[in-house]
Amino acid sequence: MLARRLLLGPHILPHRCSRPSSGITRHQYDVIVVGGGHAGTEAAAAAARVGADTLLITQKIQTIGALSCNPSLGGVGKGQLVREVDALDGLMGRAGDWAGVHFSILNRSKGPAVWGPRAQLDRGRYRDFIQAELLSTPRLTVVEGSVDQLLVAEMDANKPGKHRVTGVRMAGMDTPVQCSSVVLTTGTFLSGSLFMGQTTSPGGRMGDPPSCAGLSHTLREVLGLTVGRLRTGTPPRIVKETVDLSLATVQPPDEQPTPFSYINTRTHCPPEEQLPCYLTHTTPGVEEVVRESLHLNCHIQEDAKGPRYCPSIESRVLRFPGRRHQVWLEPEGLTSDLLYPQGLSMTMPPDVQLRLLREIPALRRAEMRTPGYGVQYDFVCPMQLFPSLQVKKAQGLFLAGQINGTTGYEEAAAQGLWAGVNAGRSALSLPPLSLSRTESYIGVLIDDLVSRGVTEPYRMFTSRAEFRTSLRPDNADLRLTPKGFEEAGCVSAERYTEALRVREGLDEGLAALRSVSMSSTRWRDTLAFTCISESRSVTMSAEDILQYKDVSFEMLASAIPEVFSPYLEFAQRLKIEVLYHSHCERQKREMERIVEEESLRLPQDIDYLSLPTSLSQEVREILDRVRPDTLGAATRLPGMTPAAIVHLLNYVTKAPRRGRNAARGSMDSGAKQAHRKENRGNAQPNDIAVLQ
Repeated sequence: MLARRLLLGPHILPHRCSRPSSGITRHQYDVIVVGGGHAGTEAAAAAARVGADTLLITQKIQTIGALSCNPSLGGVGKGQLVREVDALDGLMGRAGDWAGVHFSILNRSKGPAVWGPRAQLDRGRYRDFIQAELLSTPRLTVVEGSVDQLLVAEMDANKPGKHRVTGVRMAGMDTPVQCSSVVLTTGTFLSGSLFMGQTTSPGGRMGDPPSCAGLSHTLREVLGLTVGRLRTGTPPRIVKETVDLSLATVQPPDEQPTPFSYINTRTHCPPEEQLPCYLTHTTPGVEEVVRESLHLNCHIQEDAKGPRYCPSIESRVLRFPGRRHQVWLEPEGLTSDLLYPQGLSMTMPPDVQLRLLREIPALRRAEMRTPGYGVQYDFVCPMQLFPSLQVKKAQGLFLAGQINGTTGYEEAAAQGLWAGVNAGRSALSLPPLSLSRTESYIGVLIDDLVSRGVTEPYRMFTSRAEFRTSLRPDNADLRLTPKGFEEAGCVSAERYTEALRVREGLDEGLAALRSVSMSSTRWRDTLAFTCISESRSVTMSAEDILQYKDVSFEMLASAIPEVFSPYLEFAQRLKIEVLYHSHCERQKREMERIVEEESLRLPQDIDYLSLPTSLSQEVREILDRVRPDTLGAATRLPGMTPAAIVHLLNYVTKAPRRGRNAARGSMDSGAKQAHRKENRGNAQPNDIAVLQ
């Protein structure tokens, strides 16, 4: 029943704006979201689902849901984020299922914990789905416009922070728009500049202007935030009929596509209609063109850091000379006549870009529809945020997406959803919520940002998660949907009921597997399975048998249908649960330790510079600058020593409350002498690439 929501398609588009922009100044909103990209759309929808009266301000309604760069979703690490966004009732997973034209599971040769659900998307279908969902969301108003500045007032003395944001002022409007919470999701538009060859122009995306300069001024000068500069880029778009695809390797989609969304049983595009991708490689001629044109490429010479894991072809050639680099030719839609050359992001002049393309055999006669270009933009050091994604210095201000130093649609959507949840809760006078890195990739992402900061655009990988065998793409609904309904209030009752049904079914299926035991000899006879050792006969449960690589749950159901047939719906999930059960049980103790540390909160008004305990000056400065929320967050700060963590733990857990208050005064001489003896070789936190 739940699958019908997608398979019937998105709603018919209603009127473009449910309230004229001239009327919004007469309305007091709970939440205002600035920016209609992947972070902004998820933030606006989440805030509205929480129950907040929400306003989304975007430059163009027609570009809401636009895939500005690659026409794809998911991948290793990123696919886990998409599934978690979906488990919290976000839009991205369902939109991907509706718009996908090529579905595949990456990393399938490895364990299911690190599989990467991925899809190539039809740009138009994805955009239409997101717009239809947003423009029919209750409690959400969407208007076109630009935000010129934030309204800043005196802080609320009962809350942490130095300022309080109370609304926005839009360009061309005399009257400000009032609200309780603001979510900034400016993407690459915050003081954005476009680069192509030796020419530069203001903008956050080709054809669109940057955000108003007043917004950057408010963040820097009024709120006093540390702001840096990052860069990214996009490749040229190639006319498909000018490419000789016979010279490339065909990569077909999976025969049975796997949907992103837990409420969908199939994808909108049937398997037989899905499109292939094509693999080709660079040649020595590509490297020659790059080196010959470096003097014509001002973007590559800039100091701003670019993405390490999705670099331009110029960066790849300079970093790895003499190598043969992969180039994927990806479809942009079922009816599109363009191909997207994944791996060929470039910012050289257009004529040089065409020369470079034609150095690849399959592209000898290629024609470009649009050239590639680079973007540089401002971002805010994310160590200035709470785990709720609220700015520490500014009550009511939340940041999400590339403004926090990340790269990628999936990372932006994950932050946007959680910022929207907390912005809505703040406006409704509810306490903030955080996600632990023990329970989700979203928690890993946010914790990495607020605890460690960034020196280059941050991308999610499975290797960033310590507990990835527990945080699998198959179980995000069990991990997050109950929390999203019971605590955050962002999940529908329909989805919550379905998650409980699935959990009950899995529990019963596992119980059934444990209830059937036979000798290994009898299992060999029952399943006609010869891989079970004949050297000794031992009693084995069906759960033990299912751990064999070549045994499937379907085999068990066929052999003993009266016991296992009722659970065929969960066949793959039961197989994965059995494979990881013992490992996850061992991980629980470590996860419980981290949860305990995360629950030990550090007072926000603590004076680390004069704290009466043995901490080095370096450690004091780190703690004073970052001001971690919890002891767990403090342990992950660059430069923190194990000894410093022990001293901090002892102080927080054992010092009398009156002693903590006294610590806000001067530090006694004994503590001064002790901290001089502390190890002075502590590494300083990595600075942001270009701080301003």
